[in-house]
Amino acid sequence: MAKGKGIYKRGNIWWIRYADPFGKIRFESSYSTSFREAQDILIQRKKEVMEGKAPIPKKRITNHSFRELTEIYIKWIEPQGGYRQKASIINQLVEKFGGYPLRTFTTRGIEQLQSERLQFNKPATVNRLLATLKHMFTKAVEWEMVEDEVLKRIRKVKLLQENNRRLRYLSKEECKALVNASDPHLKPIIITALNTGMRKEEILSLEWDKHIDLKHGFILLNKTKNGDRREIPINQTLRETLQGLVKHINSPYVFTDSEGKRYQDVKRSFNSALKRAVIKDFRFHDLRHTFASHLVMTGIDLTTVSRLLGHKNLTMTLRYSHLAPEHMVRAVDLLDNTLNGKSTIQKLYNQGVVSNA
Repeated sequence: MAKGKGIYKRGNIWWIRYADPFGKIRFESSYSTSFREAQDILIQRKKEVMEGKAPIPKKRITNHSFRELTEIYIKWIEPQGGYRQKASIINQLVEKFGGYPLRTFTTRGIEQLQSERLQFNKPATVNRLLATLKHMFTKAVEWEMVEDEVLKRIRKVKLLQENNRRLRYLSKEECKALVNASDPHLKPIIITALNTGMRKEEILSLEWDKHIDLKHGFILLNKTKNGDRREIPINQTLRETLQGLVKHINSPYVFTDSEGKRYQDVKRSFNSALKRAVIKDFRFHDLRHTFASHLVMTGIDLTTVSRLLGHKNLTMTLRYSHLAPEHMVRAVDLLDNTLNGKSTIQKLYNQGVVSNA
């Protein structure tokens, strides 16, 4: 039964009919139950004919399940940074979709997933889930496991608006209180976070021979969340902390339990330390904000802070810019002194606006 010129149905599948550049009538399956998808293919074929190109019929792709894609994708991401976090997200998706055929995924279905997750998760968490799903289908198309039309349907789902204004960091006094309140195994981990700005997983996965270079004073990260190599200087406090650790003979990891097993998480002991130090509304990741915030307040330029944090660009680092009013006052005062021979820095110092002249 035809529904449009050059488009007709065989069973539940829409087919197209068109003449190639040589006048030969061609018949081609869209492999889809969607009339619009068949229409899009027909328009593309007619465009190719008008350009004098020989149309390349759509390749038939075997029907793969989401679980099959997962098995291949998870092996592909294993050597990459942030593997554990990605694997956790993928496991959540498998629980939801499991044996679903890839070509049955729809825009509406993914939007329903968003709505369901928003009942229990923050928009940022839901966005990470969606971003992972979109990338999985991008690779599925590249690996010829599903048609491009399915990917287009998933890409129509928009990311949710996030509130990224949270910037919680500890004062110098709170930093000391947290370190002092930490259990023996947690204390060096906290000191490492405060003095490097490293992410929790980056810290817990540190290996002596692979990452720690005490001779030259650097922590070397070859596999980061952004995929870039990062070198982090080891200051004196961190050096003394690392030198005070006992290396387990049967483990390459820096932070281990008595049996040499690396810590997978320190959430329970971290929360206990926060209670003892009377610190509220604080997460482990905020130690990274603490590191960056104090660098900026000390007068370190944002470019340097960005490099230490491993940001791809300055956009994310700019969230700390408001913490450097004194640094900006000095910059403008220097310009005033250079152009006009005047300086207001001493006056501001006397008023208590800046800390020193």
